[in-house]
Amino acid sequence: MLKTHTGRSVRFYSDAMRGRVVLINFMYTGCGDACPLITAKLVQAKNELGEAFGREVRFLSMSIDPAHDRPEDLAKFAKKFDAEHAEWLFLTGEEANVNQVLKKLNAYTENVDDHYTGIIIGSPAQGRWKRVRPDAPSKAIAEELKFLAAGEIEARKTAATPGAAPRP
Repeated sequence: MLKTHTGRSVRFYSDAMRGRVVLINFMYTGCGDACPLITAKLVQAKNELGEAFGREVRFLSMSIDPAHDRPEDLAKFAKKFDAEHAEWLFLTGEEANVNQVLKKLNAYTENVDDHYTGIIIGSPAQGRWKRVRPDAPSKAIAEELKFLAAGEIEARKTAATPGAAPRP
């Protein structure tokens, strides 16, 4: 179980990821270089997504420093970078729970200063995942997310049409 920046308890997969195309990044509020820059870029990507953000796409910013990042710290960080949105979850929690998620995503590190700065985007429903470099342009990130979101919409249409065969 994890906690959002609003203090709500969530399960990483069933609550935070399922039913959406997700962008996952790794950050901590005490970071003075990469995390603010990446967050600013993600705000641009969010804006470029337009209506798809929140409807089809959700961002998950995972704290890699749960010992120091409480929900209220994450909320201040989100506000500072204009990243406040109901579909942008900043996540923390008990260290063991956070580390378990980080390890499953191959983003765990012993030293927070050496944390993984890449971005993971994907669709749990489609089973499609991609790692994106942190220096990728925000427009390229948004385009990749739009592509996955279109796949989600198409899959739902196909599933809702009786007798429709899945597309190759």
